[in-house]
Amino acid sequence: MDFLFNFNILFYIVAYLAGSIPFGLLLAKVFADVNIKEHGSRSIGATNVLRVVKETNPSLAKKLSVATVILDALKGTIVLLIAMMFDASASTLWAIAVLAILGHCYSIFLGLEGGKGVATGLGVFLVLIPIPTLIGAAIWIFCAKVLKVSSLSSLLGLTAVVIAALFLNNGLEVGSNAPMYLIAFIIYYKHIPNIIRLIKGEEKKVV
Repeated sequence: MDFLFNFNILFYIVAYLAGSIPFGLLLAKVFADVNIKEHGSRSIGATNVLRVVKETNPSLAKKLSVATVILDALKGTIVLLIAMMFDASASTLWAIAVLAILGHCYSIFLGLEGGKGVATGLGVFLVLIPIPTLIGAAIWIFCAKVLKVSSLSSLLGLTAVVIAALFLNNGLEVGSNAPMYLIAFIIYYKHIPNIIRLIKGEEKKVV
């Protein structure tokens, strides 16, 4: 059991467990007394929190949605910042980022189900590749306001982050862009149902 006391292994476990915390589900249950896993898209993300809670309490829905985005982003951010305090290597930091995303998307607390990973991805990218992330976030916000389609706006923002990072942070200080591609792949994969609905013109707008 000595491996459990290895510096990197401990951070990897914490990253996955922190990522697994379903803040959207908890906030909606505690403050709105609703189980978002049984309503709407059944996702634990901010969009479903907004959509479901809005049916009974519009003002509360916005607050809980914003809180969900912030807390989901912080799940990865906090673990990364603590690891940085312990002088973790760049490769260790990227592994932490990937595991936080996996935790959110495949939560151990939800039977390996979870959210789409967008907010948690935003959090880890903001720490590791801040400028590309700010560019992607700006595009995400702009598209959300214009298109009013959460999934499409998120995917366009993610794509912008990846493209910007190829110019500004190529290699990610680990000699490879693989960790970033892996995170992007996980988020895109979790959005496959949304992409299918987008193609069919059936994806709902957030109004």
